[in-house]
Amino acid sequence: MMNLETMWIGTVIGLAVLALIAFLAHLITRYILLRIISKLARNLTRDLGEVMVRHNVFGRIAYLVPLTVVSLGMNAFPQLPDQVTFLIRILTQALSYFVLGWTFSALLNVLNEFYQRRPSSEGKPIKGYLQMVRIVIYFVVGLLIFGTLLNRDVLTLLAGLGAIMAVLLLVFQSTILSLVASVQASSYDMVRVGDWIEMPALNADGYVIDISLHTITVQNWDRTLTFIPTHRLLSDTFKNWRGMFESGGRRIKRSLMIDQTSVRFLTDEERKRLQNFFLLDDYLKQKQIELAEWNRRLEEHGRDPVNSRRLTNLGTFRAYVAQYLDNHQGINHDMISMVRQLQPTAEGIPLELYCFTKSTVWVEHEGVQADIFDHLLAILPEFGLRVFQHPSGADWREAGRP
Repeated sequence: MMNLETMWIGTVIGLAVLALIAFLAHLITRYILLRIISKLARNLTRDLGEVMVRHNVFGRIAYLVPLTVVSLGMNAFPQLPDQVTFLIRILTQALSYFVLGWTFSALLNVLNEFYQRRPSSEGKPIKGYLQMVRIVIYFVVGLLIFGTLLNRDVLTLLAGLGAIMAVLLLVFQSTILSLVASVQASSYDMVRVGDWIEMPALNADGYVIDISLHTITVQNWDRTLTFIPTHRLLSDTFKNWRGMFESGGRRIKRSLMIDQTSVRFLTDEERKRLQNFFLLDDYLKQKQIELAEWNRRLEEHGRDPVNSRRLTNLGTFRAYVAQYLDNHQGINHDMISMVRQLQPTAEGIPLELYCFTKSTVWVEHEGVQADIFDHLLAILPEFGLRVFQHPSGADWREAGRP
C-alpha cells in the first residue's frame, strides 16, 4: 500500500516539477527570447519583421518550447508509469501539430499582406486561394492529430478515407464550388475589389469590398452589406460597371415628353427670331438653302404650295439640343451623342437624349444631367412647344375659371 502511495506521490511531484519547468521556459521564451528575436527580425528586414510580429508568428511558434520541454523532460522522470508517459507524449505531440498548423496560418496572413502591397494586386486578391491552402493545412493537421491520438499511421488513415470520400465531397461541396468559381472569376477577370456590381437576384447593388473563398462582400448604396456566395457568380447573372469607369464616360439616356398638340410649322416671324440663337445659326442657314431648292423645284412643276416643305418647331428644337450637347463642356465628345425622336405614346412624343458625360463620378454626372434638362425645359417654350404631363388639381382649377 505504501509503495502505491509513494508511486503516486512521486508521479504527482514529477508532473508538478515538469509543469513548472515548462511554465518557466514559456515565460523566458515569451518575455525575453521572443523580444530579442522580434528586434533582430526588425533590424534585418524591417518590413518583414514588423508584419510577422503584427500577425504574431513568433508568439505562436513560441508555444512549441514548453511542449518540447515536456516531451524531452519525460526522460528525467523514469518513475512515472508507462501509461502516464505515453499519454503525455501523444498529447504534447498532438498539440505540437496544432501549433505548427496555427503558425502556418499566420504565415499565410503575412504572405497575403505582402501581396496586397504590390500595385499589380489591386482588384485581384489571393485571399480565397490562401483560405483554400489554410483548409488543406488544417485538414492535414487534423489527420496528424487524429492519427497521433489513435496511435495509427497517417497513411493508414488516408487509405481508410477512400470509403468516405463521397461523404467528404458532400460536406465540402460548397467549398469546392466556391474554389472553382473563384478560379474562373480570377482567370476571366470577372470581378475585382472596388468594382460596382449589380445582382438583383440577391439584392446586391454596390461596391465589392472583399473577395474570399466562400463569399463576396458588397457594400450597397444604403451602406448595408450583402454577402454573395462565390459560386453564385457562375449560376446567376450580374452586371459589372467597371467598363463604364474605365471608358471615361457615363451615359445619359433620358427623354423629354413633348405634347403632340404643340408640334407645328414655324412662322416667318418665329424663324427670324430663332436666327438670333447662336447654336441654330448654321442649322437654319443650311435648312433654308435646302428647303428653298426643294420648293423651287415644286414651283417649276406647277405643284400646289401645300406640298412645300417648312421648318417645324420640334425639328428645330431637336437641332438646337444636338448643338447644345456638342458645345457642352460636361459632355464627352469622343463618345456617341445624339438626340432622337422615339415612337409617340399616350404621354406625348419622347425626345431622347443619348450621350455620355466626361465624369464617371455619380454626383458630378447627375449634376451635368440636371443642368442640361433644366436648360432644355426652360427654353422649350421659345420654340412654341409644351412638355406633356398629366393634369393636376391646379390644371383643373385653371380650366374651371371663367
